[in-house]
Amino acid sequence: MTSSRRDFLRAGVLLGAGVSLAAAGCSTTDPEQERQGGGSLEKARQDGKIKVGFANEAPYGYTDSSGRLTGEAPELARAIFKEIGIPEVEGVQVAFGGLIGGLNARRFDVIAAGMFITKERCASVAFSDPDYVAKNAFMVPKGNPKNITKFEDLARAKADVGVLTGAVEGRFAEELGVPKGQIKTFEDQPSAYEALKAERIDAIALTRISLADLLSKHKGEPYELTQPFTPVIDGKEQLGAGGFAFRKADTDLLKAFNDKLAEFKRQNKLLPIIQPFGFTQAELPAADDTAAKFCAV
Repeated sequence: MTSSRRDFLRAGVLLGAGVSLAAAGCSTTDPEQERQGGGSLEKARQDGKIKVGFANEAPYGYTDSSGRLTGEAPELARAIFKEIGIPEVEGVQVAFGGLIGGLNARRFDVIAAGMFITKERCASVAFSDPDYVAKNAFMVPKGNPKNITKFEDLARAKADVGVLTGAVEGRFAEELGVPKGQIKTFEDQPSAYEALKAERIDAIALTRISLADLLSKHKGEPYELTQPFTPVIDGKEQLGAGGFAFRKADTDLLKAFNDKLAEFKRQNKLLPIIQPFGFTQAELPAADDTAAKFCAV
């Protein structure tokens, strides 16, 4: 998020998102393209554009009031793809749980949604190295009446928690002892917020970055964020690292992207691009934070 901001998609989620399991399970790349590294890089350069999948979740990837695709991931994608000869980025909005299926069904060529790199996901897609790391937090009523500071507190307090469909927070809660009946799933942040406001849940669990953005849209409302934390499961910290996902066959596109991302990190170009979306120096990846590292945990 080692785990991630989003949990590995399930068959039911794929079907609900309108992506067939057959399409999600296999690439339509022909053998010759696969031998050449996927062919998507050259095609995108020839077309002058590339399609990216996003889930309309601020601040990672969303459309603003004018309908323009923006957010931490799309803006970084624009900057990187422009420098590798692809001047235009087009967005395809998909429910978060359907992003990997949509990628492998070739509805778009890259997932630009701040998706956490997890071992489960790495079996289905190829990730770039991380562009950020993030801790979890809760949004709770002011004063935090149930004293929720970590997932284990939810079970103790018999508190209902809101998580997003496909998000790792639901798995964190379950693995740390929260009964399934107390874990409520929502399609997006606004839906979870409305449930909190209606007192149908006692807290929302997401990354600190997501919750800070959500709270900024409801200034003056009687809610607050808890201190950010890293869940620990079976003695292992579940640090989240977000990256861009590619089809496994598209090795040419992934390499070009990763090379330019590494250059941005070395030249201190990464933070200025993602800082407007609430990211700070504390969210920048460490030098040894690689996709391989997070895929192995």
